[in-house]
Amino acid sequence: MTIMAAVAMVDRSAEVWTRLESVIDPELDESVTELGFVTRVEVDADEHVRIDFRLPTYWCAANFAFLMADDMRIAVAALPWVRKVTVGLGEHMYADEINRGVAAGQSFQATFGSEASGDLEEVRRTFMVKAFQRRQEALLTYLLDHGHESAALLRLSVAELAALRCDLAGHRLVVRYLERRPVVGSGALELAFVDQDGAPLDAGQIHAYLRALRRVGVNAEFNSALCRGLLATRYGSGCTQEVEVKPVHFVRSIGVAGSI
Repeated sequence: MTIMAAVAMVDRSAEVWTRLESVIDPELDESVTELGFVTRVEVDADEHVRIDFRLPTYWCAANFAFLMADDMRIAVAALPWVRKVTVGLGEHMYADEINRGVAAGQSFQATFGSEASGDLEEVRRTFMVKAFQRRQEALLTYLLDHGHESAALLRLSVAELAALRCDLAGHRLVVRYLERRPVVGSGALELAFVDQDGAPLDAGQIHAYLRALRRVGVNAEFNSALCRGLLATRYGSGCTQEVEVKPVHFVRSIGVAGSI
């Protein structure tokens, strides 16, 4: 391989990693790369990409695992030079089924047949709404703490929020929130801050509303810390701890304000 070819391969691997940063764990609302789930990216001379990933436990919910694997495939396949994407989930009780289904471009239902209970897109939406709520709570709390009045904030349109002058930390929260705002309706002229059903928020009840949302965030933060700890325990250097296998095939159907 020439030096030029080697440099091009490195650049393309970096492009793949960048695309993977956009793939989110549906429950934790964090990137699969930030969580440490992706272990390897390989790009060969035929422009085929191989992605290996792992999860914190052997029994992580199959629908979450399938969602992340398929989202990785779709995100990387969008690169114009990519001819083929292979995603490999390792050390998981349903790794073979998930890897075969994703490779064949099958749906979750087609992959698991009668074992697949519920609609995978419904699960995705449930957690997208949770992510919307967590990001909204973080942004509104930040803006209120920095001198903005609740009534004025709740009159802002999506376009006006996008143009709101903030410091760097505030700007990042705005950007993250606007990424999830379309979950409950999109449009530049729509109100920036609405509830999960798209209804306007009441300025007089805003603090009670934010307290309710905070419970959603606390649950997610706990699950995130737990997943990181399990991943470190399972794959950390010198780890010899035996873990009892407790299969959890599919996440149960839950309400938006519930927990798992």
